[in-house]
Amino acid sequence: MSHDIVAVDIGGTHARFAIASISSDGTIELSEPATLHTATHASFQTAWEDYRERMGGALPDDLAMAVAGQIKPDIIRFTNNPWIIRPPLIREKLGCVRHLIVNDFEAVAHAAARAPADQFLHLTGPETDLPTHGTISVLGPGTGLGVAQFWRDGTPEGGGTYRVQATEGGHGDFAPLDSIEDALLARLRKRHNRVSTERVVSGPAIVDIYEALAAMEGRAVVELDDVAIWTAGVSGENSLAAAAVDRFCLALGSAAGNIALVQGASGVVIAGGLGYRIRETLLASGFAERFCAKGRFAALMASLPVKLITHPQPGLLGAAAAFAQTYFKDQTA
Repeated sequence: MSHDIVAVDIGGTHARFAIASISSDGTIELSEPATLHTATHASFQTAWEDYRERMGGALPDDLAMAVAGQIKPDIIRFTNNPWIIRPPLIREKLGCVRHLIVNDFEAVAHAAARAPADQFLHLTGPETDLPTHGTISVLGPGTGLGVAQFWRDGTPEGGGTYRVQATEGGHGDFAPLDSIEDALLARLRKRHNRVSTERVVSGPAIVDIYEALAAMEGRAVVELDDVAIWTAGVSGENSLAAAAVDRFCLALGSAAGNIALVQGASGVVIAGGLGYRIRETLLASGFAERFCAKGRFAALMASLPVKLITHPQPGLLGAAAAFAQTYFKDQTA
């Protein structure tokens, strides 16, 4: 017996839709996702109507939505998307009986809690599965730096249940560890009164890293956008861009270690499309060394398994998982 809902994952550029089937044992199956461009739809409602038409004119009554924005009861605005969602009007405008809206990285944490072991790539630490008890830190670089955590109750009494906590951990202060990062911080401080971690550990931040390295070497470089730098850096066709990507991996390792310490983690998950795209680079970089470089706590850090989630649609899976946890409380991970 299963219950079908519509799962939606809305970012700045794309809105992804799928039908999620939630079985009585908590297993979630997703249909083939449909990806719609936000720029070609006037509103979420018109995108919804487009998807409904593609699905033959009818959709399940329930909706689970992950959104790249702050969740507010009356109105939700997006950082890089002109859409506006008014939660009180969802039932009237979309015809939904029940709906749930969660932050996009909260959804990613739900996905990390639900995904099977074969949907994780090992990055560093013990080559074991993620612990079944305790806190798992989840972070991922994208437009910003998303951070969340989930706590698993692996005791017989807990039965494998889990709880997600969304955070704004990406906005903690950036802490440089060497002279290169000192120079990067000084460069960023000219534009920002306070430099947060996501100013260095995010997709767009590669531009500042690239230009800071160029300035250190006295190079005059042609201005490139973040996509061009990532492409040239990962491929190795541009040595300065490759150095910028390596430096990014170091900073990500430091940030992941900091988050794990702050949250008292027993394991760490790196998530997001950017992390997956640079997975081979991460494995060959100094990410692992920087993750463990915590002075007196180096041995503790080395004892934590660090994974990269490889599920193709963690936002959709996580939105559906959040809905299942909210409305089917007897179901476990």
